[in-house]
Amino acid sequence: MSQSLTIRRPDDWHLHLRDGAMLQAVLPETARHFARAIIMPNLVPPVVTGTDAAAYRDRILAALPDGMVFEPLMTLYLTEDTDREDVAAAHASGLIKAVKLYPAGATTNSASGVRDFDKVRGVLERMAEIGLPLCVHGEVTDAEIDIFDREAVFIDRVLDPIRRDTPGLRVVMEHITTSNAVDYVKANAQDLGATITTHHLIINRNHILVGGIKPHYYCLPVAKREEHRLALRAAATSGDPRFFLGTDSAPHTDPLKESACGCAGCFTATNTMSLLAHVFEQEGALDKLEGFASRNGPGFYGLPVNQDSLTLTKGEVVRYPDKIDTGDGPVTVFDPGFEVHWHVTT
Repeated sequence: MSQSLTIRRPDDWHLHLRDGAMLQAVLPETARHFARAIIMPNLVPPVVTGTDAAAYRDRILAALPDGMVFEPLMTLYLTEDTDREDVAAAHASGLIKAVKLYPAGATTNSASGVRDFDKVRGVLERMAEIGLPLCVHGEVTDAEIDIFDREAVFIDRVLDPIRRDTPGLRVVMEHITTSNAVDYVKANAQDLGATITTHHLIINRNHILVGGIKPHYYCLPVAKREEHRLALRAAATSGDPRFFLGTDSAPHTDPLKESACGCAGCFTATNTMSLLAHVFEQEGALDKLEGFASRNGPGFYGLPVNQDSLTLTKGEVVRYPDKIDTGDGPVTVFDPGFEVHWHVTT
């Protein structure tokens, strides 16, 4: 006997679409199931002004296949030269929904990010005034800090001081990977939310390293110990509205992943909703899936919940493609390492 669950159509609050041929190939993988997504601005060159964001939005909409409905929620890339009034104008026009903070050198295409946080203080204060959220990639980049400790150190050294110095600033801790981040969100009731990815609910660092290096499980922030994965699962399935879905689905071609210096990122846009149903069922929390995927994110961003729905039905094994073909080369779809039985219909 099949089992079925209908929820409001979900949104993705952290998504990489890239540009050009890659954009054209991966956009349908998100638009098939998701109504909206917060679009990451770390292109080359990055999306740093309202003009940049408007042009990128137009390219995304032009790449959307006929018959698909999808709203890209644009962001700006915070640099030490960002103009606070350009940010405010882009927000007032409805063009952007957030500004993204990358510590310089933290992840893919983050070279233009922030090194001296005093230089962006004025922008952050203006954002607090107008209620514009700051999305943070929460890792320090100091060479002496172990890569598995970078998130916890970021909270203490960077994030907490920023929030104390900028009252009213709304912050999204993106793709959290540690119990430290879960605990920090729980201890701070106001103006703070966190996204959790699909893959961090499924893999820990052993999946990357045991039995040989698995480049398609390598991401940043890197997956941590099992105790942290379990803390993320507990947070995602708790019903706490401060935690919501942000896949951080990040397409890279296979040659860029499977190289001597492979790129960070897991491509999960294709199968995320099936995987989430599997995870939430394992945790006895299918009734919490709609909150995590469809309600908590809009609640934090002050947007309406989607009116249309998505249905998940448990049955025979779902066969997702191993790869997505793009004009730039093949992109491997995230492999959870187990059979998936939740089918998605809209």
